[in-house]
Amino acid sequence: MIKEERIRKLFHDSIDTKLAALDVMPPVILQAAECMVEALKNNRKILSCGNGGSAADAQHFSSELLNRFEKERMSLPAFALTTDASTVTSIANDYSYDEIFSRQIKGLGQEGDILLAISTSGRSANIINAIYAAHSKGMKVIAFTGKEGGDVARILKADDIELRVPGQSTARIQEVHLLLIHCLCDYIDQEFGPLSCIK
Repeated sequence: MIKEERIRKLFHDSIDTKLAALDVMPPVILQAAECMVEALKNNRKILSCGNGGSAADAQHFSSELLNRFEKERMSLPAFALTTDASTVTSIANDYSYDEIFSRQIKGLGQEGDILLAISTSGRSANIINAIYAAHSKGMKVIAFTGKEGGDVARILKADDIELRVPGQSTARIQEVHLLLIHCLCDYIDQEFGPLSCIK
């Protein structure tokens, strides 16, 4: 019975973290969604990155845009910087693991593009370098963080957007990050129907 109680506690902890996020995050989620839609409607793209579970989230987001979420619509330009094993390992080998995202951004990023940077702690060196690289290319940054936001929160510019989950557990933060991705994808779905066209 103790094991079942632990499972129930995990469910309740997840619900509590989501309710805490619900109290503070909807306006910022809307701001991020509008920023993404504006970029996409102006022929810009969204690059995403993260480590571990956050890498999976970055790939999840890009797949929903390139393919579809819940509604038939055009394919939209989004790329996860975590998916090309040859590129990631060559950069890590020749330069540093801390440069695996920033070096790709320097080659692929353009002014007006968006970087979706995901880090539960806000302390990942390769995410911080990715943000600096995005700024150098004139890109806006939308950052998913948690805990106290870490260095990611400190280096964001005024027109960047931080979606910080009010929680301390990495697992619970990641669960809310997935919900944020689905909120953004739902908003994008509403803006890009089958007859929509990009300028």
